[in-house]
Amino acid sequence: MSTVICLGEVLFDLLADQVGAEAHEVQSWTALAGGAPANVACGLVKLGTAAQFIGCVGEDAPGQALAAKLQAQQVGLLGLQCHPTAPTRQVQVLRSINGDRTFAGFGAVPTDQFADAYLDQIPEELFTNFQSNTQFLVLGTIGLAYPQSRVATWAAVRLAQRHQISIVVDVNWRPSFWLDPGAALEEIRELLAVADVVKFAQEEALLLYQEDYPLQLRTLLPQAQGVIVSDGGNVCRYSLWDQTGELPAFQVSAVDTTGAGDAFVAAVVHQLCNGEQQAAQIIRYASAAGALTTLKPGAIDAQPTADEVAVFLATHHPR
Repeated sequence: MSTVICLGEVLFDLLADQVGAEAHEVQSWTALAGGAPANVACGLVKLGTAAQFIGCVGEDAPGQALAAKLQAQQVGLLGLQCHPTAPTRQVQVLRSINGDRTFAGFGAVPTDQFADAYLDQIPEELFTNFQSNTQFLVLGTIGLAYPQSRVATWAAVRLAQRHQISIVVDVNWRPSFWLDPGAALEEIRELLAVADVVKFAQEEALLLYQEDYPLQLRTLLPQAQGVIVSDGGNVCRYSLWDQTGELPAFQVSAVDTTGAGDAFVAAVVHQLCNGEQQAAQIIRYASAAGALTTLKPGAIDAQPTADEVAVFLATHHPR
């Protein structure tokens, strides 16, 4: 069985119970496990691909709960670190009436004081122990936002390169996580330059490169064998290997879009691990996984199994 290493943040999304409310109007929040790399790891396992998670939580009740959640999802935790004093990150998430979400902040704790900012040295054995069947390192860009986690992120990238493990980057641009959002773009571009597959939201591609067509983006990212540009519920464009095209999104009645992009990324990587070589099939499968995730609140709990994706694909077609 293939193994995928997912590196980055695991946290609690505090989902506003009052749909359509502003932050100061929210009366109560529901805590749901999340964090893009952790979501991808869980999504992979649900689809049938083994995953190991590398990240850092606090030695607190939320950190213990997140570790238990990942373990219950059968995600490997050999790379999970615990910081003795920094708290586990929690993010307030507002919901609109059509299911879209907006990050509203971190409460009273500064963004660089959460445990995930203190991700430490990455043991090489996490890569070598699974070298025979580890195919991908999947990560976002939030780890670049803080000095210590930035060093750890690049250490993991170098280990992946050394052991010929392909690198997948989901940009996942979240300016509120950065102390200096103005300095972030160049940091992100440096990481994307070494990625084998890059997934952008359309606005991320335009922000970073003033371009949103995958084939053109590949000329700016010569290492990349694949570039995917999603646009929410609209068209997803892709250029994988020598195949370029676009696919309209599946139309569903979204309840909560949290984690839909992460389910999409997990499904792309799952298909690659299983040797799928038809780009249109990869994107269609991933789009189905993303659409299914919007039908329930939260990220991890809403992710589909491979059987659920198969049933959905048999009965739904992109608009």
